[in-house]
Order: sequence, then structure tokens, then C-alpha cells
Amino acid sequence: MAKQIYLVRHGETEWSANGRHTGRTDVPLTAAGTEQATALAPKLSSERFGLVLCSPLRRARETGELAGFGAQLELCDDLHEWDYGDYEGLTTPQIRAVDPHWDLWRDGCPDGETPDQVGVRVDRVIERCRASDGLVLLFAHGHLLRVLTARWLAMEVAAGARFQLAPSAVGVLGYERETEVIQRWNA
Repeated sequence: MAKQIYLVRHGETEWSANGRHTGRTDVPLTAAGTEQATALAPKLSSERFGLVLCSPLRRARETGELAGFGAQLELCDDLHEWDYGDYEGLTTPQIRAVDPHWDLWRDGCPDGETPDQVGVRVDRVIERCRASDGLVLLFAHGHLLRVLTARWLAMEVAAGARFQLAPSAVGVLGYERETEVIQRWNA
């Protein structure tokens, strides 16, 4: 069973800096994002990870490589960011200009994923992490990792809205005795 799961959100991209929903669009890191990702190396280098999973999207892969884990990265399709469908590339104010009551965590996205669909993907990742011995490291995306945190804590997908995660931030999930907990957040 995994002792701890380290979650790393990718570094800044142009779209994340502008508040645009970036699901499946494969955008690179900005110069600031590259610096953020490089700064992760000393934070993570003292740990020995038995499993290192990464979203196949460029921004997550670049973050993992710059953090010093390029040789260990195993691409995992279930770590793709939420599929925003028709809302891809739009900001929340732009979406709410069309649908004033829209809530990602409740509604999902037209021609994209529902919260339940994201939850199913995340649950598969959690099961894979639990089956691994030692420490696990995940490089992925803001909304996806927030859903993963909610599900780790036995909460509904919508609870992910409560766990803001900054670019290149590290969170650590683990246990207090047998209870799943957040041990660190936005480190």
C-alpha cells in the first residue's frame, strides 16, 4: 500500500495564467512555468518514489522532466485534465456570460466530461497508487488533482472545488493511522 502520494500540479502555462480552461489542449509551460518546475527538483530529490505517474500532456511531462524525474515518468491517460469540451480555452466569466449558473463541479461541460466521469478516472488512479509499495509521485493538472484529493478523502467529486492548487504546487496525501488525510498542501 502506498505510504504517501505526492501530487504536483504542472507549472504555469499561458492559458493557466489567463484563467482559461485548459483540458486537452497541449500547451507548453511559460518561462515562469519552466522556472517553477525546475524549482521543484530540490523539494522532491530527497524522496525515493516507487511509482511516478504523469499525464501525457506536454505541460505535465515538462514539469516532471524539469523536476528531475524524466527517466521515471510513466504516462497515465487517467491523469489527463478534465475534458472541458465546448468550454475549452474559455474563462469562467466567458462561460457564465452564456450560462450564468454554470458550475464545473456540478455540471461538467457540454461535449466534455461530467464530474462522475472524472471521478471514475481518478478512482482508478487511486487504486493503482494504493497497490504500489512506498511513495508515489503524480504530475498532473489542477482540477484533476483536486478531484483526486476529494476522492482520496472519501468525498464527492464536487468537494474538489474546496482544494485550490497553485501551479507547481506540491500536495501530499497519506494516512493518520488508517484514515486518509492531507498531510501537506500547496507546498
